[in-house]
Amino acid sequence: MWQFAERTIRDVFHQFNYKEIRTPIFESTSLFARSIGELTDIVGKEMYTFQDRSGDSITLRPEGTASAIRAYIQNNLGESLPLSKVYYIGPMFRQERPQAGRLRQFHQFGAEAIGSPTAETDVEIIAMTIEIYKRLGITSYSLQINSVGDEECRPKYKEILRDELRKIADQLSTESQKRIDQNPMRVLDSKDENDQKLTASMPLITDHLNEECSKHFERVKALLTAYGIPYTVNGRLVRGLDYYTKTAFEITSTELGSQDALAGGGRYDLLVKELGGKQTPSVGFAAGMERLMMILEKKGITPPKQNPKIFIAAADESSREWVLKTTMALRTNGIASECDLLSRSLKSQMKEADRQQAEFSLVVGTMELESGKALLKNLTDHTQQEISVNDIVGFFNK
Repeated sequence: MWQFAERTIRDVFHQFNYKEIRTPIFESTSLFARSIGELTDIVGKEMYTFQDRSGDSITLRPEGTASAIRAYIQNNLGESLPLSKVYYIGPMFRQERPQAGRLRQFHQFGAEAIGSPTAETDVEIIAMTIEIYKRLGITSYSLQINSVGDEECRPKYKEILRDELRKIADQLSTESQKRIDQNPMRVLDSKDENDQKLTASMPLITDHLNEECSKHFERVKALLTAYGIPYTVNGRLVRGLDYYTKTAFEITSTELGSQDALAGGGRYDLLVKELGGKQTPSVGFAAGMERLMMILEKKGITPPKQNPKIFIAAADESSREWVLKTTMALRTNGIASECDLLSRSLKSQMKEADRQQAEFSLVVGTMELESGKALLKNLTDHTQQEISVNDIVGFFNK
């Protein structure tokens, strides 16, 4: 199932013209502190960080975007491509309490479009994410979007929100009380039910966007409608990473229970500069493989079977070498083939052909090699036909 899902994901990425990027499992701790934000839960509580023999602080990557941007800057990808479109699939690490859909070593797939400021790029990322789930047979999902503003309008909104939150601070959870001064927008994203009730009427950033952010958000919504992608505006959606600007989105599914998030992402126009590159607008998303596996299993979605096209059985000892050579020739021509490697009887070989659900079987012995003819049996409809043993590769290539 994993290979099937990964093939499907890669197929969609390639059809959208995204190229694979592979980054190290660990990076300098400062990379994640600078990009994700020192006050986030990931950096503050969840990262696996340790010193190497040189005394340098390194961290197992907790997410993929920071590493992709570091590689983009380090390899000067922006010099050759005005828009770099990359994707990744690989393991990430966070020191969380293991539970369904949330593991300490987990796997993510994601993509980054680096170099474009347009709403069209935001919507391409969203559409591509949804297309992956559709290809895998997942149609029960919902898309929530928001704008989290930019470096001009967000600080003003934070002050307005902070003033309102201080009025109810003593009633909020301990975690939310800490966030009032650190990052008040995260209070709106609290999972605490009491916090949610208390902040239900709080001002939302969508009512405090500047002209640029407002126009960008309206364009995103218009394009989603034009593409026939249903969405809900959720003014409380802020995502858990500090680097987001303007568009933020999340795709959820009720089929996952309490851990309902399938994928999330957004725009991060300040991150490349923050990590030492030029000012470069960017947008991306990330999604969990384990949660994808959970929903595929719940829906009973299974990958297409990858069975041998043909199983060649040796009728006697003298034909075994020919069978081995012919099986290898078929394989090198791209035809999935199998034969017996355990010196079993013909009866046992035929049972193995059935067990492996091969499409065809071919029995070859001394008599068939001398005559140059053998009977090819279709194990699906039980028909058979005579073919030349000297042109099996040509027969299947046709």
